[in-house]
Parts: sequence; structure tokens; C-alpha cells
Amino acid sequence: MRPGRVGFLLVTLGLPLAFYLGLVVWPFIQAFGYSLTNWTGFSGNFDVIGLDNYVTLWNDEVFRRAVINNILLVTVVPLVTITLALALATMLTVGGASSGAVRGLSRSSFYRVVSFFPYTIPAIVIGLIWAQNFDPSNGLINGALTSIGLSGFESYPWLGDARTAMPVSMFVIIWAFVGFYMVLFVAAIKGIPAELYDAARVDGAGRIRMTFTITVPMIRDNVQTAYIYLGIFALDAFVYMQALNPGGGPQNSTLVMPQVLYETAFRKNQFGLASAMGVVLALLTLFFAVLVILAFRLTRGKDPR
Repeated sequence: MRPGRVGFLLVTLGLPLAFYLGLVVWPFIQAFGYSLTNWTGFSGNFDVIGLDNYVTLWNDEVFRRAVINNILLVTVVPLVTITLALALATMLTVGGASSGAVRGLSRSSFYRVVSFFPYTIPAIVIGLIWAQNFDPSNGLINGALTSIGLSGFESYPWLGDARTAMPVSMFVIIWAFVGFYMVLFVAAIKGIPAELYDAARVDGAGRIRMTFTITVPMIRDNVQTAYIYLGIFALDAFVYMQALNPGGGPQNSTLVMPQVLYETAFRKNQFGLASAMGVVLALLTLFFAVLVILAFRLTRGKDPR
């Protein structure tokens, strides 16, 4: 192999692989090793206790509730966010006049900028703003509902009621992300040849039919990537949940695994147990990513390329 080719492979393949092994794989191996100990995090002394930490997690009702909440988030948030983003992106690109060339709604650029704006705000700020809006005493939401004549919302605790705390938290996360994914899908849809839409329109296809027969199949890879990324975020969601309900919500209704991990590691100094939680979270994340990839592959059908 020529020296130039060796150098090229070292820079483009060897260097990224070294960073990946050093910064991703090795810390994960370390975390798994610490999860088998009773390490307190502030001492070099610890004992190897085998799988006791994992047995503790299995019997911990609070952690199990956090796992269920994360599974609920990863089920609802990506699905609703991508559905809304895809619908809005379709309206802005091919949802215009039903005659003439296929185009989007008028002033679509303005809508894109306005929709993207929430994504530019730090997550912690979004969480704090919405926590104020849902405040039972002086919140904007209760004030608006009361002003239009709806009774029972004078001091309704949206984040303090176990029935509404999780749906409200999901709404905030979806609100924060839907604009970004809408812009992402708009860019993907604009890459589809306009002749396909024109031919479909000549054949009498409506907007909904064009969406499911042209748009969705052509941007399938973008949707898959977005779904995986949103799912990984939903398995974390630490910042939003910590800002909206630092204590995990009523009856732990909004508690997520990273919150339990943070409490265990930095408040209780049980880094061994917290490492076990991190390993469980990482395995769930990998399982979700593989599940989504398999689901998209099984439903892909015959690849035209």
C-alpha cells in the first residue's frame, strides 16, 4: 500500500476510530465495571459486589416507575413530533394552490422561521418558561382559560396533578422540537424532483395521496434518523423534566431515569448503583435504535435504488 494511501486511511478512519474507542467505548466499559462495585465516587476504595446493583434496581419501585415513564416518552414524543413536523412541512412545500405548478403555502419562509424559533432557545429556559405558564396561581394558561369563560381552571395545578403532569411535559418537549424537524423535512422534500408531484397531479392524485405515495417514501431515511434521534432524547429528557418538575412530579408521574441517576450519584454518593442505572439506560437506548432500524427495514419493501 502506498504511503499516501496509508496516511489517508489513518486520518479518515484511524483517527475517528481512536476517538470513538477512547471517548465512547472505553467510558462505557468503565461504567459497566463500576456498576459491579459499591463505589461511592469520592474514594479509591471499593468492593466488587457482582450484580447486586442490578438486583437492587430490579426491586426498586421508583426506578421501575422511571423506566416506565421513559418508555412512555419514547413511544409518544417521537411519533407525535414527527407526525406534526411532517404535516407542517408538507403544507409548506406542496400544500399550496391545487392548480398550476406544485408549490407550498404563501409566506412559507415566515412560517419556517417562526416555527424554528423554539429550537434556538436553550432547553432549560424553555422548561422554566413553560413551568411559569402552567403555574396554578399566576400562570398564563389558567388565566387564558379562565378569561374565555372556562370554569375550574382558576388555580388548576397542571404539573401538580398526576393525570396531567406527564401529558403537559410531553407537550412542552414536542413544542420545542416540532419546528426543527419541520425545517429538516422541508429541506428533504425540496430535494424531491417536482416532476413527480406534477405527474401525480396530472393523474388526479390529491395532497394526501401524494404525501403517502411520494413524500414519505422519498424522505424515509430522514424520518428514520429523526425518529432515532428523538427517541434517544426521550430516553433522556433530563433537562425538561428537571425544569418542569424537579422532584419527579406527583406520585413520580414525570420521573425519568436520568433524574434518579443524578439523585443517586450526586446526592446519595452511590456511584456504583448510578453506574448500573447508566448501563441500563445505555442498553435501552441501543435496543430502541436497533428496534427502529429493523422496523423501518421490514416496512421498506423493495428498494428502487
